[in-house]
Amino acid sequence: MNTQITTHKILTYFIAIIWLVNGFYCKVLNLVPRHQQIVAIILGSTQAVLFTKAIGILEMLMAVWILSHIKARLCSVAQILIIVAMNVIEFFLVPDLLLFGKMNAIIAILFMALIYFNEFVLQTKSTQSV
Repeated sequence: MNTQITTHKILTYFIAIIWLVNGFYCKVLNLVPRHQQIVAIILGSTQAVLFTKAIGILEMLMAVWILSHIKARLCSVAQILIIVAMNVIEFFLVPDLLLFGKMNAIIAILFMALIYFNEFVLQTKSTQSV
């Protein structure tokens, strides 16, 4: 098997796992309460539990979409736009609740670059070489 195809598959699983862990572990199970605190500040505390779980379920569905390979490029663009939106909102409204404060933006940029590279560079190269 081609090294680029293997790398693409590994990165695809890695990206999906990040969405799954953040959705299920951090939000649905609420094992990282700061996520619910962030939602409470941004969307209001009365429905924070419900909104946090809904966001977690949507993140888990993102992992399923990633692994399905259905409209993979659209999925990658959606991921990048969601990450931009979430991070801009959090950067300005709740930087004190972010794991690395405002430096979280750097992590987000690296993650978006990984998503872009995996789908628009690696995947393109691996399909050209097959």
